[in-house]
Parts: sequence; C-alpha cells; structure tokens
Amino acid sequence: MKQKEAAITHVLFDVSVIGKGIDGALEIIGGVLLLFVSPNQIQSVVRAITQHELSQDPHDLVARHLLIGAGHLTTGTTAFAAAYLLWHGAVKAGLVVALLMKLRWAYPLAVVAFIVFVIYQFYRYSHTRSAGLLVLSVVDVGVIVITWLEYKRLKSIHGFVGRRIAT
Repeated sequence: MKQKEAAITHVLFDVSVIGKGIDGALEIIGGVLLLFVSPNQIQSVVRAITQHELSQDPHDLVARHLLIGAGHLTTGTTAFAAAYLLWHGAVKAGLVVALLMKLRWAYPLAVVAFIVFVIYQFYRYSHTRSAGLLVLSVVDVGVIVITWLEYKRLKSIHGFVGRRIAT
C-alpha cells in the first residue's frame, strides 16, 4: 500500500471507529433509558415533539411515522429494544476501545462482529423494508473494509509485538 493510500486508510479508520464508538455509547444510553421509561411516557414525549409539526402539516411523513411507531410500543418491545441496544452498544464500544488500543485480536473480531451486524440488518430489512437499514448496512460494509485494510497496513508496517500491534 502506498504511503498516501495508507494515510487515507488510517484517517478513514480513525473516523469510522470513533463514529462506531459514539454510536455504541448512544446505544448504551438509549438502552438504559428504555429500561426506566414506560411506553406511555415515550408516547407522550413523541406526541409533544410532533404536535407542532403535525399542526402545520398533518401529513408530515417523519412525524406520522414517529407517532405510529410510538403507538405500537409495549412493555415487551421496549424491554427487547433495551436489551438489544445495551448488548449491541456494549459490543461496539468494547471493540472500539480494543481497536483504539491496537490490540491485534480486535481487528479480525471487529470484522466478524460487524459482518454479523450487517447480516442481522439485512434480516431486519427483509421484514421492514427500511431504507435506513440499507444505508446503515452500506456504511457498516465500508467500516469492515477500512478495518481490514488498517489491520493489514499495521501488520505489514509494524508487525506484531505481544498482543498489540507495535506503533
């Protein structure tokens, strides 16, 4: 890999991994909040947030989807969502910390974990047809590629020393 390409790969890797870390932290926060907030409280907040927009445009697509989604919430769905967000966020956050520490085992494990996430997102897409899941999956595939390229770059330049990639 040429030096300029390697530098670009490294910057893209840092940006994508930090983005994944922020996403993981937000998922953990969201999961914790869902443990303590009832579906009725969520519905009240969504109604309050969307009320002004719907008064101006009763057919607003985003506001209507938020209201419909909040209306379908149950204690079981919020408990599942909380567990999913906590697990998913913890896995991401843990992998991000390990990647930023340049632990060599983290690179292939992150690639595998992110592939599993993409497979699950495609499974969910087959049921929901959510364009957001497709966009997220494309971004995740990019992160997978960048993570693998960064792993190969570090391995070829620095080699391995113990459990960490030497820098």
